Amino acid sequence: MNETMVCAVGRVATQPVYREVASGPSARFRLAVTARYWDREKNTWTDGHTNFFTVWANRQLATNTAASLTVGEPVIVQGRLKVRTDVREGQSWTSADIDALSIGHDLAWGTSAFRRAGKAETAPAPTQPQPNWETSPDGSAEPADQETQQHSKPAVLT
Repeated sequence: MNETMVCAVGRVATQPVYREVASGPSARFRLAVTARYWDREKNTWTDGHTNFFTVWANRQLATNTAASLTVGEPVIVQGRLKVRTDVREGQSWTSADIDALSIGHDLAWGTSAFRRAGKAETAPAPTQPQPNWETSPDGSAEPADQETQQHSKPAVLT
């Protein structure tokens, strides 16, 4: 089967949301990926366009993601790119999701201490109310909240 594999380097834009579903643990968060370029006129690095992806993690990766990541941390995400379109209330929405195979801190920005997770270890209880999750016709879980909408603009992290 042909799939589009991507490696995205960016920052965690929303606190990971952890949930136990019938198929096992699931977690998601938004990833902000901002292009940077050298502006010769200003003689400085300048931020370009920011792309936002919803990153989905399952099973043990979900548990470790919820326990390890916080907003603003630099991460590298590798997984399958899924671009979805939907019509809601007469408007067309497009979302770009990454079904993560691996997630890690970007060590170009700092240090990290690896700890092997035990099988019985579970993620901490969520500190925020969980969004309304629903199941799409293809059986995949998708958030019903509006942060996957094309026109939403979460805060840009620096």
